[in-house]
Amino acid sequence: MRIYVLGIRGFPDVQGGAEKHCEALYPRIEKKDFDITVLTRKPYIRNWRQNSSWKNINFRHLWSPTQKSLEAIIHTFWGTLICIKSQPDIVHVHNIGPGLFIPLLKLFGLKTVLTYHSENYLHQKWGKIAKIILLLGEKTSCTYADEIITVSKNIQKHIKEKFDRNSHCIPNGVAISPKITDNSYLNALNIKSGKYILSVSRFVPEKGLHHLINTYSKLDTDWQLVIAGDADHETNYSKKLKSQAKHTPGVCLTGYITGEQLNQVFSDAGLFVLPSYYEGHPIALLEALSYGLSVLVSKIPAHTEINLAENRYFKLPNEDQLAEKLNYFIKKGRLSERESTEQIEYIKKTYDWDNVADKVAEIYTEMMK
Repeated sequence: MRIYVLGIRGFPDVQGGAEKHCEALYPRIEKKDFDITVLTRKPYIRNWRQNSSWKNINFRHLWSPTQKSLEAIIHTFWGTLICIKSQPDIVHVHNIGPGLFIPLLKLFGLKTVLTYHSENYLHQKWGKIAKIILLLGEKTSCTYADEIITVSKNIQKHIKEKFDRNSHCIPNGVAISPKITDNSYLNALNIKSGKYILSVSRFVPEKGLHHLINTYSKLDTDWQLVIAGDADHETNYSKKLKSQAKHTPGVCLTGYITGEQLNQVFSDAGLFVLPSYYEGHPIALLEALSYGLSVLVSKIPAHTEINLAENRYFKLPNEDQLAEKLNYFIKKGRLSERESTEQIEYIKKTYDWDNVADKVAEIYTEMMK
């Protein structure tokens, strides 16, 4: 069965929740005798001329602009034309913006699946016109897609109430990575082992990193604040955030990191914090939990679905409450070995990528019967 994947920048090692989702998912689905082709965006793929496949996943690298307002829509239109010409068995579209083209795919007889990752029009980075297009994409994709997958119960409920559509709720998974003792990357950045707050995030307003840096600047602590991530597209907000970090003693920006470097940063953190205003289903939080880290996150539906203890949540934009809880968990320190082990086992059992792949593959199979 031939599956074409549309709506993401590509992988491996490309920043973004949907990209991480697909990077983990499709190699597992390919092992179930599916022929997977991902339509990528050339500006985000290193050495794209030499990389036509990865882990038996086929790539078709397409040109796209790098302007945030044009990138997705132009790439998806171009990818839609290729799907119409190639006639795969199923086109799997990720995100509601690219879902704008699902009616066109349907018009040419293609079966479609939508994975609804987040209500993108709620993100502060988008202007008025972009939000209108995203709302239109939500309407067309949720109306015409043959099957809809949501990554959270909250989004599933939203689709049912707004469009009276049933959907499959399949949360993101997480791969359990063994903690490592090599601190060479941390040492190179002068990061103190076990005595730092970690946040992993894109530099966009809805992630709330400005609250975290501002609150941290008022703490009386010898812990550092390490933020791993960067902006997809440089904006006034991302420039201001980097300046804010640069002028706040104790803050370290690593930039976007993956692999061994990210493993080191997760392995040795004392506390993980995610101050988002909005998430679809936060892979970064699942990763932090999979390392057995103590965590502190904003009280939003996507976070409360993960069922943390109540004192692990704080309300935004209440920086006083955030400061109080940061002080408390810094003083408390890391989880005990027993608490850490129990947490890792729970995450391993509940958010397993192999189970996610089984459920998505079952949807594909049922669609073709």
